Amino acid sequence: MRIAILALQGAFIEHQKMLAQLGVESFEVRQAADWELPKDALIIPGGESTTMLKLLRELDLLQPIKQAIEDGLPVFGTCAGLILLAKHVEGDDKQRISTMDTTVCRNAYGRQLGSFFVESNLKGIDHAVPMTFIRAPYIDKVGSEVEVLAEVNGHIVAAKQGNQLVTAFHPELNDDLSIHRMFVKMAESK
Repeated sequence: MRIAILALQGAFIEHQKMLAQLGVESFEVRQAADWELPKDALIIPGGESTTMLKLLRELDLLQPIKQAIEDGLPVFGTCAGLILLAKHVEGDDKQRISTMDTTVCRNAYGRQLGSFFVESNLKGIDHAVPMTFIRAPYIDKVGSEVEVLAEVNGHIVAAKQGNQLVTAFHPELNDDLSIHRMFVKMAESK
């Protein structure tokens, strides 16, 4: 198992550390040549989605990543990654990776002061999961093929569609490996 981590901006190092604790090899994708390396899955970390989208376009990574996901490459998007994977973002019609049938409300909890922490249940995990939200989005609507995995305060904060897993929060900023373990198992089964 070898997982690519988009490392243009954001919390990519924290994802690498989580995977290392699980004994999973990973590597950073910073340019098109990195993307060509063999991989079994992809993580798109949290960060600033507008900046990440701009860099994906400039580095000619947007279409190859979109195509790979459409062809079945497992992907895990956290926070900004959730926004990049969404087909629709309220108030924003930019073309993103747009492979997941979701409508997202970005910065839904406000700016930095809207950051918060909770522990809540996530479908498929047998204990409450720590959830760190930082200027987080939430999923407002899902298509018929999207499975809702978690809700906090009436908002969808984790979901799955086929080979795609997303969280509005940052599991990589806590010590619990459950969600990364879930994604690795998901990738292994593809």
